[in-house]
Amino acid sequence: MGSCLSTDGTNSHPYSPTSPSGTRKNRKKKGLRSSSSFDSRRSEQLRRTPGRLYSNGASNAASLFTQQGKKGTNQDAMIVWENFGSRTDTVFCGVFDGHGPYGHMVARRVRDSLPLKLSAHWEVSIGGDNGSRQNSISGMEGMNAEENTPLCVDEEPGASMDLEDKDKYPEIFLSLKESFLKAFNVMDKELKMHPTLDCYCSGTTAVTLVKQGQDLIIGNVGDSRAILGTRDQDDSLIAVQLTVDLKPNLPQESERIKECRGRVFALQDEPEVSRIWLPNNDSPGLAMARAFGDFCLKDFGLISVPEVFYRRLSEKDEFLVLATDGVWDVLTNQEVIDIVASAPTQSAASRALVETAVRAWRSKYPTSKVDDCAVVCLFLKPNPINSPMSKENQPALEDLLGMGPVELNRSGTVVRACPEIQPDEDEESAELMEKPNWSALEGVSRVNTLLTLPRYVPGKDDKPSKSVQKSRK
Repeated sequence: MGSCLSTDGTNSHPYSPTSPSGTRKNRKKKGLRSSSSFDSRRSEQLRRTPGRLYSNGASNAASLFTQQGKKGTNQDAMIVWENFGSRTDTVFCGVFDGHGPYGHMVARRVRDSLPLKLSAHWEVSIGGDNGSRQNSISGMEGMNAEENTPLCVDEEPGASMDLEDKDKYPEIFLSLKESFLKAFNVMDKELKMHPTLDCYCSGTTAVTLVKQGQDLIIGNVGDSRAILGTRDQDDSLIAVQLTVDLKPNLPQESERIKECRGRVFALQDEPEVSRIWLPNNDSPGLAMARAFGDFCLKDFGLISVPEVFYRRLSEKDEFLVLATDGVWDVLTNQEVIDIVASAPTQSAASRALVETAVRAWRSKYPTSKVDDCAVVCLFLKPNPINSPMSKENQPALEDLLGMGPVELNRSGTVVRACPEIQPDEDEESAELMEKPNWSALEGVSRVNTLLTLPRYVPGKDDKPSKSVQKSRK
């Protein structure tokens, strides 16, 4: 599953569990047991949290569905947390697309930990009473003094609050923007220091939002996407894209990467997919400019600082869709909106969207392996969970399922060279697997994030030799 190459045969991982000191080994083992025990307790508490959904299902306000692709274990994760931060009018949503050997573990870790850190920072930023502050601090267990420090401006230009923002946006955005920046920063540091989770060449995207009343704040890293279904002046349902796919070829991203000595270029046989490369090595080929984890590239332009967006919702706005790039590679924004609006019930909307995306993969890219897909639909005007959705001015779902080819630019994420990870039994993989009578043909495959190239002689050209043959999953 694609990772950086080690040319000298030694362990280049700065967080290797091996150590020449026996005492240090004993301390590390003790730390591993303590960390494992804490993780187990926290996981159990999270499972029992009311209003928190993280697997296929629905509530009166949201619908969630994920399906494993044809590349091994499902590395996508998702969450909807109603009454977020003990606020009855607040909901947190997120989708996470893991990549690399341990991408599925990174995605789930971020899914479970990031909302807690965001809520804790938010409570502190709004200056609650002593009890609220104490609860917030206790909810940030595991953070050391370094992780609690504010984001420095040097970590990312524009990361601190601009003065003009204070006049332009409401107070909730100002406090939540700062909370998003701090929570993402702390989350990435926690991954780096985690005693058992190897994030050196594994990571995850994250598109997350907090909706409180009519205020919507979105934090995004990577190439998952959030869109809004709203009515225009003619009362037609249209799509509004709320986030930017943070790819290495975007001018601002590319400039930052090159200033950090990273390289940005696309391979000859996938010219539409720009990737980040190490300065003097032929790996790893990451097809996004921001991500959690992937510490092999963090000194060379990759960052985990989120783009934070604000929108004031109106009566014309009907629902939000968050999805991993397995959906956006084969469906346009408007097609996604039409599919969700045409679902027979709100609870069926996310599943209808995923199943349509899978069919589109087979139709448009028959030589590619279907990517994992995860979808969260958040309805702004919730109906009872099984009541029919309005069909006015919307195409039939059957028509959308059988739609013809559409020209799309795929954003290929990773070609991996190590053995596939087997599906997890406890992730409902048997139920979510695609029909076994279809098998992907060999070809250019849209995979999760890293592309391992053969070695070539640096210095002559930024591009590898034409004669190089790549190993693809």
